[in-house]
Amino acid sequence: MVLTKEKAVAAGVPSPTLAVIGAGLGRTGTLSLHAALERLGFAPCDHMSENFEHPERFALWLEAMRRKRAGEPIDWRPLFTGYRATVDWPGVYFWRELVAAHPEAKVILTVRDPERWYDSARATIYAATQARTATPAARLLYRLVSLANPRAGNAFRTVQETVWDGTMSGRFEDRDMAIRIFAEHNREVVATVPPERLLVFDVKEGWEPLCAFLGVPVPVGEPFPHLNDAIDFSRRQRDQYRHIARMLLPALGAATSGGVAGLALGLSRRRG
Repeated sequence: MVLTKEKAVAAGVPSPTLAVIGAGLGRTGTLSLHAALERLGFAPCDHMSENFEHPERFALWLEAMRRKRAGEPIDWRPLFTGYRATVDWPGVYFWRELVAAHPEAKVILTVRDPERWYDSARATIYAATQARTATPAARLLYRLVSLANPRAGNAFRTVQETVWDGTMSGRFEDRDMAIRIFAEHNREVVATVPPERLLVFDVKEGWEPLCAFLGVPVPVGEPFPHLNDAIDFSRRQRDQYRHIARMLLPALGAATSGGVAGLALGLSRRRG
């Protein structure tokens, strides 16, 4: 066991390649940091979007969740061998375990005004999750998706268990409590990670502090990436719903999937 300032965690088995651990919660500029790290040579970098592009990874995250709950060491090699960095969920839910297992890795805590963080998270990632259960039609759609494609079911489960039930303890609807959880998370990271390993970073600061911390040159003449604003998030959600409809067509047959496609496209219009 490795003793942090707050609690002991099982050290686990490290990935031989992981060099940077993002400890900031989603909607704190994690997609911008993802792009910046990959530009600086820390590629590939894990992010929730990376997992949706490679949905076989969600089964590995659920196994990590099982081990975390059981207090067992997590073997990080299946998830991170070949990866140089991780940011955002699901990884941030396991930040303690990752930091303990990778004592040489550097840690970046992305930060944002707590009130603005909550408003952003509620309007984007929380709204997208709630859309799956908002109506009987939506619940049917996602039940069919999970049956037709178990990897998709693993994805929905991973999001629910690491983000809303895990990090947010099922309390995100309570604005004051959610903001308190956000602030406490940041305080715990700062209290736990040795200062020489930690960068507290607002993506508005740009390349200089990030490059200095990582010991790499500042890209010349390149603006720092600023990605994943609310408009872009809505566009990607529409694309995801349309992908769901297309995915179900061969699995459920033309008659059934025609109706499901209509449900998915109707959801995409509402989310837009």
